[in-house]
Order: sequence, then structure tokens, then C-alpha cells
Amino acid sequence: MKLRSKLIFYLIAVHIVFLATSYFVFKHNRVWLLAIEGFFVLSFAVGFILIRSMLKPVDLAITGTELIEEEDFTATFRETGQPELDRLLSLYNKMIKKLRAERVSLEEQHLFLHKLLQAAPSGIVILDYDGAIEQVNPSAATLLETTNEDLVGKSMPELQTPLTDAIYELGDEESKVFVFKGNRRIKCTKSRFLDQGFPRYFVLMEELTKEIRQSEKSAYEKLIRLLSHEVSNSVGAVKSLLQSCMYYINQIRDTDREDFENAVKVSISRLGNLNEFMKGYADIIRLPDPTLRSCNVLDLVQNCAELFRRESEEKRITWQWKIQEEIPPVLLDRGQIEQVLVNVIKNSMEAIGTDGTITIRTGNGGKKYFLLIEDTGSGISQEARRNLFTPFFSTKDYGQGIGLTLVQEILNRHNFGFALEGKPGGPTQFTVWF
Repeated sequence: MKLRSKLIFYLIAVHIVFLATSYFVFKHNRVWLLAIEGFFVLSFAVGFILIRSMLKPVDLAITGTELIEEEDFTATFRETGQPELDRLLSLYNKMIKKLRAERVSLEEQHLFLHKLLQAAPSGIVILDYDGAIEQVNPSAATLLETTNEDLVGKSMPELQTPLTDAIYELGDEESKVFVFKGNRRIKCTKSRFLDQGFPRYFVLMEELTKEIRQSEKSAYEKLIRLLSHEVSNSVGAVKSLLQSCMYYINQIRDTDREDFENAVKVSISRLGNLNEFMKGYADIIRLPDPTLRSCNVLDLVQNCAELFRRESEEKRITWQWKIQEEIPPVLLDRGQIEQVLVNVIKNSMEAIGTDGTITIRTGNGGKKYFLLIEDTGSGISQEARRNLFTPFFSTKDYGQGIGLTLVQEILNRHNFGFALEGKPGGPTQFTVWF
């Protein structure tokens, strides 16, 4: 039974008792009986009004509680004229206004953070209390090469990709740059924040590949231009002097003439070699934009293989062709891609030496067609894997370190994906995705 019902029941019971007593006391005196009955009616009415006034704060408290339970912070109460009640109402109204302002502020901040998250160029992954992915932004989905629907609710180990495996191994507040296929470099930072008093984690991912490549390219282009300028100036002047010296051969004694002529010719030849050496570097920075035309990739590979047919026979290197699915015509610069294939095949043959196999594979990896060139050489050492596609790095005794740099530059200009993989001991695989 509610408090209001109890008080009214009590008021009625008391007045009934007093009315009955008055009746027996004054039943022979009708004037007093009517007066007392009138007084009790008035008393009951006043008591009822007082109970209503006394319970009004309770009614307001119940209404306010219901509004708060429904999270309706728009309704406030007007003052009643009762000082005690108006003070309570004023306090309630202030609390409601503050709650409403805080909720609006939180909603605005949440909307701003959501938009910021969606527009951020860096990938952001937010994990729940159990370490499963709760939210990802579009940049993170792009870096992870999948969709939000395939990510939300899954833990990092469940996704089974090199990037998620690397993120899973990150320690608390640790930041690290990881290198993936095609010399792709991604910086990952794992941090912690508190949510309702409990720790949760988020991961920031930033693609550094383009910036690092651009920085490397700018550095080696500046160096090559400087070296080419100095070498060309020196080579031209010295070669001119040496050719002038050839006019004095007939003035030298017969016993010294042959040695003199050989020395000058060797010097001129060496200057020519030095000029060609520098030209190899200069070709990288003078590489023109690709002229795209439709081309059959498999025919192009077969033509390049034909260039090495005689050398393959001499070194007892066999070729295997495993065409799972033919690649449809691709828009590319035939001359530049031919240069890429020649570099890759030449590297494969040098890695094999003698008695080995070069395998050509084509197929469709689900989203893109690919070409894979595999050799049975000695593989790639740990040091070489860390420095793949780094300008001027070479594992060969007399290598210039520009072959893979040129390959990378050409494929990047074509927007083709690529990767060079191989563990020590082989095999080594070079893959291009069209």
C-alpha cells in the first residue's frame, strides 16, 4: 500500500472514531452534534489538503525519477510557491540542465571523434576488453586489406595475416616499423586507455612506404646528379687529352711506342667504362613516364626467356611453365616491363649458377592476376632481406645496387604490386600483381 493511501486511510479511521464517539455523547443534543459533525468534515477536508501538499514533493520525486530512468533531460519543474519544495525543485532543475548539457557535449564530441576517425589518414583499430576488434576506420581496413565486417569481433590471431600477427606481438606502449612484401613499411603503435576504470587498447598504423621511397629517391637522385656531373666533366676532359696524346705516337721511340699506345688505349677504354658505369645510375633518374599499351604478359615473358636460352643451355638451367590461368592483356610500357623481366631473370640465373630450374607461374589470386618467377638458387640471406630494394645495396662482389632499384621504380610507376621473397637455401620468388 502506498504512503498516500495509508495516510488517507488513517485520516478516515480517526474521523470515523471521533464521529461515533460524538454521536453517543451528543445524540440528545442535536445542535452540538451538528456542530461537531461540521467540524469533523472541515477537519477531514483540511487534513486531506495537507496530505496532498505534504506528498507533492514525493510525487515530483517519483516523476523526476521516471524521467531520469527514461533519460529524458528536457523536462524541468515550475516553482510551486512552497519554499521547501521550491528549493528541491531548483536543485533538480539545475541537475537536469547540467546532465542535458553534458549529454549534448558528449554527443558532439562523439560525433566529432567519429568523423575524425573516419577521415584520419592513419589506420586506427580499437580493441574491446577481451582484445577483440571493436572498431576500425577506413584507413585501417585498407591497410589490413579487408572490410570492417570481416574485422569487427575478431582477435588479431584469428585474422592470420602478417600485419595482424606483427601487431599482436607488440608490447604495451610499444612502437615499431614492420617491413612486408614489396618492401612495404608500416609503423604500428599500441597504446592503452581506460574505459569505465578498465584498460583497453588501440593500435595506430601508418603507411611509411611512399614517404620512405620518396625520401630515398630524392637522396639518390641528388647524389647521382652530383656524381654524374663531376664524372662527366672529368671523363670528357681526360679523354680529350688522351686522344691528343695519340698524335704524338710517331714521335716516340720504337721501343716505347707500343707500351705508350697500349697505355693510352687502356686509359681511354677505362674512361668509357666509367662513363657507362655512371650512365647506369643516371638512367634511373632519367626514366620516362610509362607509355601504356595493351600487351600480352605471357608473350613478353617468353620473349625475355628466349634471350637467355643459349646461356641457360650452357649452365644446364631448365625452364618450367606452370600456367594456371592466362593473364588477360594488360596496359603497360612494354620496353620498361621487359627491362624489369630481364633484370629479374638475370638475377635468378646468377643465383642458380649451374644446374637449376626457373619456374614461371601465372594465375589469379582472387582479386588480381599475378606473374611469379621462381628460381632454385641459394635464397636470400637475412641481411639481404632487410636491405632489399635499398639503393646501392648489392650482394654481388661488383654489383652497383641499381637493378632492383630500377625494377621498383618502373613497377611503382605502373602501380603494379610486387614482392621478392626467399629464405636462405631457396627457392626465391619474385611476384608481380597486375
